[in-house]
Amino acid sequence: MAEASVHTVLSEPRVRSRRLNLRLWLSGGWLLILTLAAVFAPIIAPHDPLMQDLLLERLPPAGFPGAEPGFLLGTDSLGRDVLSRVIYGARIALTVALVAASAACLAGSILGLMAGYFGGWIDRVVSRLVDIWMAFPPVLFSILLVAVLGTGLTSVILAIAIIDWTRFARVVRAETMVQSRMDYVYSARIGGASRWRTLVSEVLPNVLPTIIALLALEMGVAVIVEAILSFVNLSISSDAPTWGGMIAEGRASIHFSWWVLLAPLVVLFLTVLSFSQLGEGLKTQFDPLMR
Repeated sequence: MAEASVHTVLSEPRVRSRRLNLRLWLSGGWLLILTLAAVFAPIIAPHDPLMQDLLLERLPPAGFPGAEPGFLLGTDSLGRDVLSRVIYGARIALTVALVAASAACLAGSILGLMAGYFGGWIDRVVSRLVDIWMAFPPVLFSILLVAVLGTGLTSVILAIAIIDWTRFARVVRAETMVQSRMDYVYSARIGGASRWRTLVSEVLPNVLPTIIALLALEMGVAVIVEAILSFVNLSISSDAPTWGGMIAEGRASIHFSWWVLLAPLVVLFLTVLSFSQLGEGLKTQFDPLMR
């Protein structure tokens, strides 16, 4: 009886690990497919995403009455191929997610590490900055920044990075404060390590799983913000294929061509969900306590 109980307890982490790995592989697989489609868009896309043909307007997807060969997801009101526009839209979404989230992660993590480890006036200054920044609604703040900076991919990336560094600063600060009170930090200091060396070699590796998980989550947030800005025509030019722009166009003609709205909406949902699940899976995979 006791042996059976011990065997059950020992087998639980393995079962849990397999489930989490499945979530990690599914989300990572979708993002890998999306990344490959974005990189090889000129080869994979069946048509030019900007090519218009009013004779082919509002063609339904393959399998529906009135569909035309070569247009797997149908066409929009200007005769543009929906599948090609979704594929090219992935380029913009993933570029914003990678660059903007990385910039916000770098700035916020550095400030959070310094505030949480050194404390004192550094902690007070960073905390006040975070409080001031978070007093503004994020979406409205991003719209205001893009309106001031001007439309364009660079403006969208800057707006997201300027707004979302606070997310990293708060979480990393709290985690750093917890880790800096652990015994291994005191042991390193007693062993003669400087405060900077202790921060980089001892505290940072233990905070890194949280940063990785937060970075993946932030990528999903960046995709959503870019889609919102595209929806209100504050991202890049209105002719460029963006998921938010396609959703705005599909909403206006949902009764005539529902597929124009459905295709980018499904891809956007799966992408944001995959980033979220990837973050949780990576944290579980690399965090020694959760393993």
